[in-house]
Amino acid sequence: MPRLLLALCVLLGSAPGLANAQAPDWNGAVLEHEGSWYATPQARGIADAVVKHQSPEGGWPKNTSLAVAPDAAPVDDGLKNTFDNQATTLPMAFLARVIHAGERRGDREAFDRGLDYILAAQYPNGGWPQFYPLRQGYWSHITFNDDAMIRVMTLLRDIAAGEPPYEFVDAGRRARAAEAVARGTQLILATQIRQDGVLTAWCAQYDAQTLEPAWARRYEPPSLSGSESVGIVRFLMAIPDPSPEVVAAVDAAVRWFEASALPGVRFGTVTTADGERDARLLADPEAGPLWARFYELGTNRPIFVSRDSVVHYDIAEIERERRTGYRYYGDWPLALIREAYPAWRRELDARRTAPAAT
Repeated sequence: MPRLLLALCVLLGSAPGLANAQAPDWNGAVLEHEGSWYATPQARGIADAVVKHQSPEGGWPKNTSLAVAPDAAPVDDGLKNTFDNQATTLPMAFLARVIHAGERRGDREAFDRGLDYILAAQYPNGGWPQFYPLRQGYWSHITFNDDAMIRVMTLLRDIAAGEPPYEFVDAGRRARAAEAVARGTQLILATQIRQDGVLTAWCAQYDAQTLEPAWARRYEPPSLSGSESVGIVRFLMAIPDPSPEVVAAVDAAVRWFEASALPGVRFGTVTTADGERDARLLADPEAGPLWARFYELGTNRPIFVSRDSVVHYDIAEIERERRTGYRYYGDWPLALIREAYPAWRRELDARRTAPAAT
């Protein structure tokens, strides 16, 4: 058994001798235990490793098992100090649960330092980059891509509320978190794209100075996002007493989702005549709606981009490696527009028509 997997199994109390034993998924599973588990030796052992992974600046790395101490799993410098792929936000949420179950000084110090790091990383205009300290290139753009900024704002919102497991955060930091969320919310409203005067959705990344839509990786062009826009809308819908501007932003985005749906098609994996894996968009009258990851600014047409950064309107025109190596289609907005948004609208309308208390 590889050393990394063995160490993780030991920390989490699994039995490496069993044929079907698997190391748990760090990206999410560590937050799904009962509250009492976070006071166990297993949880505290993971917390010790998480603290050791924290950088001098206060952030954490991505694509790294933080349940294993750094000396057993050295971290590439290129992965450190980021909000990408749940880095920094996930370890802080985990540490908060351990602290809530029984505070230890080292855990609290690491959490506070992480929170100070997040607050320092925010741009004056309210956005967050993908990496901080800033790196030259697309990593310094305001990054909604893969829900990075929304995860940061969700964590800060929960901290500002001061409810378990964040009740231990001091009043000063909670106030700063609330201010940061307010600035971030204004940034969200400011970056919603208007086309012909009509509000639509959001791009995955924006230039930090001009707030213009920006390129990320070579195959991630400035475009309206059928994926990241969903997380943004859900964040806005969670605001307890939304302003008219927030309500208008949500309503407009949902209308855009409805107008941008692609009915009667499904996207699936096939095996070609040469025995290779490929992906195709196929007609299927029974299929539920799909959405593209990228919609062209101005035309609202789905677009597909390979590593050469050339825009195509047919996914079959890009190379097989990208067709199968990136999620260009998905049903990301489906539950939002069918369930969450109607329920939110009903509740909002009910509150506004309810008689005032005397």
